[in-house]
Amino acid sequence: MATKTTQTAKPKKTATDSSPKKVKEVKSLNKKKILFVASESTPFIATGGLAEVIGSLSKALAASGKFDVRVVIPLFSDIKKEYKDKFTYLGNIYVHLAWRNQYCGIFSYEKEGVTFYFIDNEFYFKRPGCYGYYDDGERFAFFSRSVLEIMPFLNFYPDVMHCHDWQAALAAIYLKTNYCFREEYQYIRALFTIHNIEYQGQYSLDLLCDLFDIYGHYKYLVEYNNSINLMKGAIECCERFSTVSPRYAQEIKDPYFAHGLDAIIRKNEFKLRGILNGIDDIGYNCELDEHLFANFSPNDFSNKAVCKKELQKLLNLPQKPETPIISMVTRLVSHKGLDLVTNILEELLQDDVQVVILGTGDAHFEGFFSGMAKKYPDKLSANIAFNGDLSRKIYSGSDIFLMPSKSEPCGLSQMIACRYGTVPVVREAGGLYDSIKPLENGYTFTNFNAHDMLFVIREAMSDYKNKSEWAKLMYRAATTDFSWNHSAKEYEALYMDMLK
Repeated sequence: MATKTTQTAKPKKTATDSSPKKVKEVKSLNKKKILFVASESTPFIATGGLAEVIGSLSKALAASGKFDVRVVIPLFSDIKKEYKDKFTYLGNIYVHLAWRNQYCGIFSYEKEGVTFYFIDNEFYFKRPGCYGYYDDGERFAFFSRSVLEIMPFLNFYPDVMHCHDWQAALAAIYLKTNYCFREEYQYIRALFTIHNIEYQGQYSLDLLCDLFDIYGHYKYLVEYNNSINLMKGAIECCERFSTVSPRYAQEIKDPYFAHGLDAIIRKNEFKLRGILNGIDDIGYNCELDEHLFANFSPNDFSNKAVCKKELQKLLNLPQKPETPIISMVTRLVSHKGLDLVTNILEELLQDDVQVVILGTGDAHFEGFFSGMAKKYPDKLSANIAFNGDLSRKIYSGSDIFLMPSKSEPCGLSQMIACRYGTVPVVREAGGLYDSIKPLENGYTFTNFNAHDMLFVIREAMSDYKNKSEWAKLMYRAATTDFSWNHSAKEYEALYMDMLK
């Protein structure tokens, strides 16, 4: 059980008084107010694609000049110190959650037109990492409740509260239940985005009141298959819900992809929208990226050969300019299609090819790739690590990028690979289907079958030998528009539709 927490030690305060006085709202004329609620965001803390979306989409919306965009995330202890030292302490309140009365510190930071808020409570968030704790349900219930409670303190009531994944689902649920009778909350619209339907926030019904502060007359909203399902509750409560690609929005109506929620998706499909994620096209830019061994451009790929040579040298692979490098930068888990890769890897390594793997995950896959690297040291480099610098070097130094996912809500790696002129081979699933088109900017296969995948890989390797045609394919891949510009406009239209 949670206990009352002690007040955290603060970074250097820039406010003159720590008492919980309301922050004076600076009104932006004619701007709609958007509040992102999420568990992580670049550049502060990231464990995956969710953080990239929050950081990039909020920036793109703010840049349009039409929105006052703000983001709220927990103040995790792993947030980069270079930013934490610059946070402004606004004050603190106490947040009621069932029988608890917990301290909630509020910090802020402005970056590229977006105001970020950080919810501070050392009992819940002063731990390594973001997730995977026995009390994650309580931690994110406190976070979600805090989001609603800080609105009067900040004097900021958004037009749209945009909640992301199960960790923020309770913010939408609380808005439409515990807070729905408060006048200032009645005009807030809620949008819930599913980044991965596999993780739904499922708990025992015994915890409904004591942990989540949800009582009997609202039980029906979150109850599903004799348990609490927070994602289900958010879908039921929100005016709209979305996924991170159009294809995934269709897939999750199918039991094969929905992890048990297909009936709820179909019931609510009238308010479902799929919008393909973008990537930060400035951060991922082969002309400017400081992580690369050498910079190049879509109009001049000559230095990509330097990146390839130096990558081979770094990973102790033979420096063979004509041998294609196939790479994977991925979590080493089954739904990323690694069952297919393990099935045909030795067969593939009989060809003139080098394979580079970067990632961490299941011990089974980590052990398999490490063992194969020892068996084929001249052909396979397995890097069991999470290394952002090495990932950029791999993206830029490879020729072919493999992403054979069993399911993929959107996927960012295939887009990043394209930005560096590395041609993707992907399975037609979710956002991979929406972003990669055969022979336009990559190669695709349909069936979740190892030898279907191997056939397409070898087709790409064969085309690689035709240097003039391959150069054209690299150019088309590198110049594909994966920026947030188009996606941000789709979100803009969705927000305005919700506010009619």
